[in-house]
Amino acid sequence: MVKHKPLGRLVGAFKTVSTKRINEFRGTPGIPVWQRNYYGHVIRNDQELDLIREHVASNPLQWAMDRENPENTGRHQVDVWLYKEA
Repeated sequence: MVKHKPLGRLVGAFKTVSTKRINEFRGTPGIPVWQRNYYGHVIRNDQELDLIREHVASNPLQWAMDRENPENTGRHQVDVWLYKEA
């Protein structure tokens, strides 16, 4: 008999194991890797799917300005590249 676990427990286990491995690799024990929760959403049509795909593709580009990015200088990444101090 196959036991089914709630999605939240599966995601939590994945985050725990991957955080330990990432921190072992980086030599940064105990440093958080993931945000605390996750957001689940049922995709109901092609338009929603397209919007989610666009978000997933463009979201990494926003990391430079993210308030949780420890390297966020408050300036857009292009400005950082163009006006980098020598």
